[in-house]
Amino acid sequence: MTFAPLSLPAAMQADLEAAYAAPPRAYHGYAHVRAVLEHCQAVADGPGWQHPREVQLAALYHDAIYDAGRKDNEARSAALALAQIERWLPGAGVDGPRVEQLILLTAQHGTLGASDVDAEAALFLDCDMAILGAPAEVFDAYDRGIAEEYAGHVPGFLFRLNRRRFLSHLLRSPRIFLSDFFHQRLDAAARANLRRRLGR
Repeated sequence: MTFAPLSLPAAMQADLEAAYAAPPRAYHGYAHVRAVLEHCQAVADGPGWQHPREVQLAALYHDAIYDAGRKDNEARSAALALAQIERWLPGAGVDGPRVEQLILLTAQHGTLGASDVDAEAALFLDCDMAILGAPAEVFDAYDRGIAEEYAGHVPGFLFRLNRRRFLSHLLRSPRIFLSDFFHQRLDAAARANLRRRLGR
């Protein structure tokens, strides 16, 4: 079952999927969105969400605009989400600023501690980062996909340097996942993937 507390109008869904198709993406495509929604469903089946519709929309739009190497992808994706909510879901009672906030927080992966965000935001961010604790072959495909997306946008040596720095920082962090729910389920697997990737 996929996490879908809100049924999107067909035209809104079509616009969304079109956004994820351009430019072509090796990882940050709509398949990634579906994976995040599956983790959102796991939360719904476990600790639960207080504002599931806002979480769903943030998951749907958080990478809608993605150009490798740009620093404003999250801000542009959040702006698109707000515009689409206003266009397609007027009167639906959706808290647009909360959707925007959740999307903007994804720009800070790896820099936030559990005390920096509320419990629901922590769970949402962990849904996006859950790939780190995936089975080895799934993690490796993710890692290759990120490299493929950056090829031609960032010099290879610079990408490798920054990627290694980011992954090393995550491995050194006392908590990779901000919520207890994901920490308990995925921390050991994520650390194993990171150690293997970094040759440690």
